[in-house]
Formats: sequence, C-alpha cells, structure tokens
Amino acid sequence: MRLAANFALGLVFGLGLVLSGMVDPAKVLNFLDVAGTWDPSLAFVMMGAIAVTSVGYALVRRWGQPLLEPTFLFPKATDIDAKLLVGSALFGVGWGLGGLCPGPALTSLPLAATGTLVFVPAMLAGVAAGTLVVRALHKSPTA
Repeated sequence: MRLAANFALGLVFGLGLVLSGMVDPAKVLNFLDVAGTWDPSLAFVMMGAIAVTSVGYALVRRWGQPLLEPTFLFPKATDIDAKLLVGSALFGVGWGLGGLCPGPALTSLPLAATGTLVFVPAMLAGVAAGTLVVRALHKSPTA
C-alpha cells in the first residue's frame, strides 16, 4: 500500500512539473536571466508550491497519526552549518548551469533530451561524490 501511495504521489508531482513547464531547462534559465529574457513564471510556481505546502503542513500537524506510518517525521534540524551551505551552493550552481534540478530532471528523463541525458548521470555522480566526502569527513579524527 505504501509503495502504491508513494508512486501515486510521485506521479502527481511529476504531472505538476510537466504542466507547469518546469521540465524545460530554458524556462528555468530564463527565470535566472533577469537582465535579458526574464520569465517570472517560475516565481509563481514556487509561490503556489509554498502555499499548498503551508496548508498541507498546517493540516498534518492537527492529525494525530499518518495513514500509512506510525508517526509523522518532521525535520528537526534548524542549524545552518558548512554542509548545508556548501550543498545549497552546489545545488544552485548546478541548477543555474543546467536549468534542471533533481525532480524535473528525473521527470523529463523519458523524453531522452540530450541535456537531461548528460545532467542526470552528472547529478548522480555528484550525489555519490558528496556522500563519499561526507563519510570521509565523519571518519576523520578532526571532524
């Protein structure tokens, strides 16, 4: 049941990305090009996502228990550390250079666009490299 629910939610998320045009790297790159062909539509997509998520969190916090799990798992970390800053910067650089982030990249993968076919393996390599670096830092006696 959980697998089916996760699949359905992923499908809805992917459909939303496709309908909003966020699987098109040019749309993202035009949003970042404030001095040229600026396209503000990504800001409206983000505002809509924030509104829906805010309502969702407000409703979920009133429920006692999720439908398919014993407890809700809310983020507990609030500190801003080097790992968060470096990861955020790398994410932003990758997003700005490629015009894709993980959700839209994976959603547009079946389209077999050249940019996506380059971006997704590079993204996976970056995730693997980051994981190795974090593990190495945690094993280091100075960390």
